[in-house]
Amino acid sequence: MDYYEILGVDKNATKDEIKSAFRKKARQLHPDVNKAPDAEEKFKELGKAYETLSDDEKRELYDRYGEDGLKSAGYNQGPFDFGFGGINDIFEAFFGGSMGGFSSGRQDPNAPLRGEDLRMDIQIDFMDAIVGIEKEIKINHYEECEECGGKGVDKSAKQTECKTCHGMGRVQQNTRTILGNFTSVTTCPTCGGTGVDPSCYCKKCKGRGAVKQEKTVKIKIPKGVDSGSRIRLAQEGNAGKNGGRAGDLYVVLYVKESKEFIRDGVDIHTVLEITPAQAVLGDEVIINTVDGEAKIQIPQGIDNLEKILIKGKGVPYLGKEGQRGNHYVTIKIKTPKKLSKEEEKLYRALFEIEKNNKKESIIEKVKTAFK
Repeated sequence: MDYYEILGVDKNATKDEIKSAFRKKARQLHPDVNKAPDAEEKFKELGKAYETLSDDEKRELYDRYGEDGLKSAGYNQGPFDFGFGGINDIFEAFFGGSMGGFSSGRQDPNAPLRGEDLRMDIQIDFMDAIVGIEKEIKINHYEECEECGGKGVDKSAKQTECKTCHGMGRVQQNTRTILGNFTSVTTCPTCGGTGVDPSCYCKKCKGRGAVKQEKTVKIKIPKGVDSGSRIRLAQEGNAGKNGGRAGDLYVVLYVKESKEFIRDGVDIHTVLEITPAQAVLGDEVIINTVDGEAKIQIPQGIDNLEKILIKGKGVPYLGKEGQRGNHYVTIKIKTPKKLSKEEEKLYRALFEIEKNNKKESIIEKVKTAFK
């Protein structure tokens, strides 16, 4: 049999397409819905096809060598067992409970469960993002309860099993419909899925196994971070349950804008106003960079809005030691609004020289034309 044909997908189908096709066909072929004599056998074939094609390693073997390849690799290709978790999880998500006579049993409420990840947004100064800093932050998260060792149960309690679900954390309910009998499995309403009698909960943590705590932690902010950069602090999220690993804390950075510098990726931009005389004659001036003061040379005859490049005075590349962006200085020629008598005299003299040069130029052109 061809697993792709059973699911009704082509050989290039994605995992999501395979999952969707399985859900659709499972509902059609389930023996409680489909009363055809071969419905149960087809349902098992469908499950085997999904189990194979939803697993990258099995799918690769099947595509290359077929069912024989799976057998040679040690995979059991006998009657499909609906008791494995992956398929049953899909049944639960799609049908709201386990499927009919193929229920996988219960999930262990005492199995280790990883804690939730947390996020914290903080704002840092512009220069701190350039040079990097070490910063202390206060976080609020759940830490393992010392009173009960994270178990959520009072140490003095003898019989802790929930009387409603008998420690399973779930209750099963049979429902008769026009389509047949369905068995749904839901979280126990008495214990909330813990499997523990609420009267036995730890007094300090109320059965959660963790208590809210404020903690001060140090974070190292590297050079070159920008708004949106994330720093992961391993196991500083909420505590896990039943001995599970704590979650992580993700610190998201937001960088304040600078009044003097404009950042564009790893490059820095500033504007420098100069006089017409500086633009014509050139000059050496001191400007501010993210590294402090630096001298730059304004070349003679520079135009308005022309840029001067200062290599290696930009932002450090994040994670690349020694590599930096550049600093670009945009020149803005400022026309004076008020002049002293001496300045006005000099500008008038310059104006007359330029005016005369233009007249002479035209006369010379006329003379040349009539030669």
